[in-house]
Amino acid sequence: MQFPPLDFSKVRTFPVGDRSNKVAVEAFAQPHVAGASFKTFLDSLPSFLAVQDLREIASAIATAVKAQRPVVLMMGAHSIKVGLNPVFIDAMRQGILSAIAFNGAGAIHDFELCFQGETSEDVQKGLNDGSFGMADETGRLMNAAFQLGARESMGAGQALGLATTGFPNRHLSLLATGVDLEIPVTVHIGVGTDIIHQHPSCNGAALGATSYADFKTFAAVCAQLEGGVVLNIGSAVIMPEVFLKALTVARNLGHTVEKFTTATLDMTRHYRPSENVQRRPTALGGRGFYLIGHHEINVPLLFALVKELVQ
Repeated sequence: MQFPPLDFSKVRTFPVGDRSNKVAVEAFAQPHVAGASFKTFLDSLPSFLAVQDLREIASAIATAVKAQRPVVLMMGAHSIKVGLNPVFIDAMRQGILSAIAFNGAGAIHDFELCFQGETSEDVQKGLNDGSFGMADETGRLMNAAFQLGARESMGAGQALGLATTGFPNRHLSLLATGVDLEIPVTVHIGVGTDIIHQHPSCNGAALGATSYADFKTFAAVCAQLEGGVVLNIGSAVIMPEVFLKALTVARNLGHTVEKFTTATLDMTRHYRPSENVQRRPTALGGRGFYLIGHHEINVPLLFALVKELVQ
């Protein structure tokens, strides 16, 4: 085969002004001025990529709040362990968050922080000597709450929230705040995934009854999501799977849940949040976002921006 050189002298060009461009200097960042307001800092951020997504998510939340549509927070345990409960509780008290749903690990860390102000053990050390997850009070008190909840036909979140009565850090507990403000905080348990399932006080029937009651509550929340927002912060498996089933039940029962916004905030991209939160649920006319970054940075930034928009 022969490949004679191309004649580049015949290449056609056109004025750069006629070209459609993705980057313009008007969207550039502005240097921060010491002492400037937080709003000024937000306005100084560049209008590209993740910043644009952050603004879109915050705007969707603010719009939902003003229209009195639900803003639902789904989460794993990590955001609790990096100290974000005060941010979430403030959002609950400010009327920004309408409901919270987390996995069993989230409930454990919230409960322990409420009980003693500390949580998160050295897993490797405990695994090596067989003591991992065997703290007496955590297993005994939480399992007792589930059993009482099952007898009284309560959900897991409500049962745990009521069990925090008298604990020194109730003001920092999502479970307790949910009870106090009558905001649903639901706990979605995978049997065998949590340390309290190792304890002799664990009762599988009570776990199932209370967690199933919370699943039905969460489905009722999803039934009203039209025009609302779902945030998934740090749950790679449990909450994306629960959300997809709860949304299916809502639609199966005839509720219109089509145009709403979802956003996952996590430190890396995962399959289930991409499919079960960002893409599949919003296919009928909603919008889905995926914002990558550390919870301890992105979450306070997002909720601060929301407060600026709803004030």
